[in-house]
Amino acid sequence: MKLLLIIAWLLSFPLSGHAQKAKNMNTKPATETEIRNIIENYYFKGIYEGNTELLTKAFYKGALVFGDVDGVPYFKTAEQYIEGVGNRISPEKSGKGFKAEIISIDVINSIAVTKLNVRMYDFNYYNFITFNHIDGKWMIINKTLTNVHP
Repeated sequence: MKLLLIIAWLLSFPLSGHAQKAKNMNTKPATETEIRNIIENYYFKGIYEGNTELLTKAFYKGALVFGDVDGVPYFKTAEQYIEGVGNRISPEKSGKGFKAEIISIDVINSIAVTKLNVRMYDFNYYNFITFNHIDGKWMIINKTLTNVHP
């Protein structure tokens, strides 16, 4: 009986809630171009070259990096992640292949989510990177990653 009352109570709320309607969303093509530029010229180039200055320009100071690499949980702050990139032999200097591509970019107002594939060393990473428009520029605020074996 309690369950039926709870269900009836929940159904009494309108399903539309306060969600924003799609027709009001701002998804300017120029915004996607800005985000693509950050990914290609700061993020991809930064990890390929081991260039921590480029990565620092792309990441918000408080950004977090989560994921798993071969089933092992992975968690770092942006600062720790960037430091790690600077302390390893870069894909550029390793002589191993590097291929990075943008699979998708979705933008709604001041947030964006991108799906990327980065192949480097012996890894095939899929990254989901969240951006936010902060103080007039797009910044990476969160990165999740996983390594996928073929």
